[in-house]
Amino acid sequence: MFASMGAGVYAGSNLQEIKAYLNSGLHFKANGSPVQLVDANGSPVLPITYNGSTYLPVRAIADALKVAVDYDSKTGMIQLGEKSEGVAIAAGFDSMYHTKDPAKTSYNGKDYKDVYFDNESGGRSSSFILHPKKKFQKLYLQVAATGKDIENLVVKDSDTSTELKQQAISIADGLATIEVDIGGVDTLFIHTELESGGGLFVPLTTSYYK
Repeated sequence: MFASMGAGVYAGSNLQEIKAYLNSGLHFKANGSPVQLVDANGSPVLPITYNGSTYLPVRAIADALKVAVDYDSKTGMIQLGEKSEGVAIAAGFDSMYHTKDPAKTSYNGKDYKDVYFDNESGGRSSSFILHPKKKFQKLYLQVAATGKDIENLVVKDSDTSTELKQQAISIADGLATIEVDIGGVDTLFIHTELESGGGLFVPLTTSYYK
């Protein structure tokens, strides 16, 4: 398998020139359904045949199988699936209920410093968006219900509207951790309906991707 890399990489001393062939005669299925292999921009890509072996584009295969793939150009490291270390969802998080106000960032005596906290009065919906960008296999989302129990918290693939997880959160649960498989997902939509007097508390530094 090979990864898509920038043109500047080809000046590297670790590369060896070979004679290979783009193979347009192969077709693919993933879990029984036909798939078209595409690159990060959505353009079709072909496998390469070299010395009797066929090499597949790793990003295209990972997308077809819903497996996270990430490439670090500085280290030359390609990571597939769940990472060994978590990455907090706080980076790049954007919401009107995103706060670092010390009066709002504490839960059960602990200050989480950086949180999503929606506790405005009145029964209504509460939602936010995350952008894993297909780089992570799992989301570990910490959530707490305040004031009133939350009947149903839903996590969706924003691009396909596919429901990935739904879970009730009661006040008695305290700070609960929801594990969601997000392999191959670019954007997530997290949504719930809050009862009047209820709130949703999400610490952003202890909620993370892997």
